[in-house]
Amino acid sequence: MGIIPVKTPLVIKKMLPDYIWELQETDKVLYLTFDDGPTPQITNWTLKTLNKYNAKATFFCIGNNIKKHTNIFHNILDNGHAIGNHSNTHLKGWLIKKTDYISDIEACQNSIDTELEKREYCGSKLFRPPYGQIKPKQGKALLDLDYKIIMWNVLSFDWDKNVKPETCLNNVISKAQSGSIIVFHDSLKASRNLMFTLPKVLKYFSEKGYSFKALNV
Repeated sequence: MGIIPVKTPLVIKKMLPDYIWELQETDKVLYLTFDDGPTPQITNWTLKTLNKYNAKATFFCIGNNIKKHTNIFHNILDNGHAIGNHSNTHLKGWLIKKTDYISDIEACQNSIDTELEKREYCGSKLFRPPYGQIKPKQGKALLDLDYKIIMWNVLSFDWDKNVKPETCLNNVISKAQSGSIIVFHDSLKASRNLMFTLPKVLKYFSEKGYSFKALNV
């Protein structure tokens, strides 16, 4: 897992107070999020698994994947989950000029808005930067465009093939608490860890009286 912490340190949150890292909750609520889809097989499996626990989540989708797998994107919407923007081409923000970065994100948002309109849905403009990489000027530009930048409180590390499924599960169970925004990935790369971890996370926290909600900020 390297130098990236499972749980986001308080100092990082204070350095970037305009970004959303977690939500304040008086009830037992967790916010599951899934990056990088829609992905054939993996996303639909994720939807079925969430449905078993009446769990709602937020899917941060890549614009190119929305265009390739529009039917799966509609499945996410029709199952009552929230949608977020994860850029059009999964850019690394630290390596991209501000204008190119914003243009890529707006392209993804156009795809999202087009499909939301077909289903007569509406929602907030949620954005999560791929790799968590975003420059201050990029962030300010997005906030000025009324995006809400969603980061995280807990990383599962499901995408890391060097992380064992049991470790992935423990990352979530040991660190998540009410209001946590938890990162998973509905991608092929993460599928081994995701398919092991997600059902167990849902069962563990459901038995402790938690509910799972989509982000509504």
